[in-house]
Amino acid sequence: MKPQDIVVLAKLIVTGDEDYTQMVLSETLHLSQSEISNSLARSVYSGLLINNGKQVNRQPFFDFIQFGLRVVFPQKPGPIVRGIPTAHSAPPLVDSILGASTYVWPYAKGRARGESIAPLYPTVPKATLLNGEFYEMLALIDAVRVGRNREKNLALEHLEKRIL
Repeated sequence: MKPQDIVVLAKLIVTGDEDYTQMVLSETLHLSQSEISNSLARSVYSGLLINNGKQVNRQPFFDFIQFGLRVVFPQKPGPIVRGIPTAHSAPPLVDSILGASTYVWPYAKGRARGESIAPLYPTVPKATLLNGEFYEMLALIDAVRVGRNREKNLALEHLEKRIL
């Protein structure tokens, strides 16, 4: 698995499992078609994509986010930068968690300032600007990666509703 595989699978869930083409994924995620093709192949091999690569195997994907994401793709907050809010600093968690540090994906066109969190893939900030639901999904996934127990558990509750 590579970090962009999580991004691609999240995008498939948001757009509808079977309603995708590699070209559309490439354009909306700002990844090359070969990266999309390789990502889909890895996900089929790992069992996270089933039915000839047309459907996300949702329970194992959720289980991976819940139990493996922090271990496989760990992240610690970095210096304060301009960017796009993520984790508990973004919807839907921003209204539930008060007083915590602001986390952002570094992005020159972002309007927030906060501690930097490296996105799962460098094109994530730009790709999330196109779709609010996709943005929320990746922000929740980041809350699992970097949040304390309270943030992580709230994010998992939201993700469970969206994925399963």
